[in-house]
Amino acid sequence: MNAQAYPRLGNDHEIKFNIGLFLATATAEGSYEYFLNEDVSIGGTLYFDGDAEDYNGNFGIGPNFRAYFGFAPRSGFFAEAFGLYYTGEDEVNSDNLGVRNNDYSTLALGFGIGNKWVTRSQRFSLEVSGGLGRNINPEDFQDSFMYRAGLSVGFRF
Repeated sequence: MNAQAYPRLGNDHEIKFNIGLFLATATAEGSYEYFLNEDVSIGGTLYFDGDAEDYNGNFGIGPNFRAYFGFAPRSGFFAEAFGLYYTGEDEVNSDNLGVRNNDYSTLALGFGIGNKWVTRSQRFSLEVSGGLGRNINPEDFQDSFMYRAGLSVGFRF
């Protein structure tokens, strides 16, 4: 009876590609998630964008910590805390020199929510997520917010 009530879960690793962000902004974003147990995971995100003046810059990397609240293990509604280091360019209009681009790098901390669906075989996943973070460094960016959104497909192994 114990074997039927608590199925043995394999496939502790998952890689994901954010197809929604790619289709909307041509940004390539990939994520990795490692399941510590059936309700908690840790992971990381890496993205590249050809336009340095986009909303979250042209490069970003950061960790996340997730807690799942669904009835099925490793799926359903989740909440996450994340950090994100990202770089980009900001357009500055100067009276003397005209429009100039200034490179920046900043660190943000935030929270997100989403929902994940998996196949019966626990091999493939579909995820919808969104989050809001606050920049904490440097001082010029401390009053601004950043956001994350995604429609991701994943593969577990």
